[in-house]
Amino acid sequence: MTSETPTEAEYARAIASVEEELGTLFRRARSMWKESAAAIHPDLQPIGYKILASLVNSGPAHAGALAELLAIDKSVMSRQVRTLEELDLAESTPDPSDGRARILSPTPLARERIGVVRATNQALLNQRLHEWTPEELQHFAEMLGRLAETPIPRIARD
Repeated sequence: MTSETPTEAEYARAIASVEEELGTLFRRARSMWKESAAAIHPDLQPIGYKILASLVNSGPAHAGALAELLAIDKSVMSRQVRTLEELDLAESTPDPSDGRARILSPTPLARERIGVVRATNQALLNQRLHEWTPEELQHFAEMLGRLAETPIPRIARD
């Protein structure tokens, strides 16, 4: 029994295939964020949905910390916070430890709507993944975990 070492061309083709499929997955995720945002409120942008989902997941946070976590420019974050407050989806309160800073929290309305959207999205994913065997799902989860834990080098800037 002999095992052949893959050639660089085989690796290149396989990696190109992974890149293509990841691109498709990311496009679908962006589309889902857009639809999820619209389901919460027609004026909510996808980035606002991501901010709101982070608040519901992790609890109240400083806008600056959220901007850093989500890799969002602070000016974009400021506009989104204003929109979330206008739509009654978030509220900001003074930070008791630093009166100059404000803490952003999801409103009960936001929690309710995020819950409905998540339940719908999870049901759709569950339906789709039931086409796979438990072994396939476990293997997929392991591969995603390996990919996610691999450090991503920064893009060089001129």
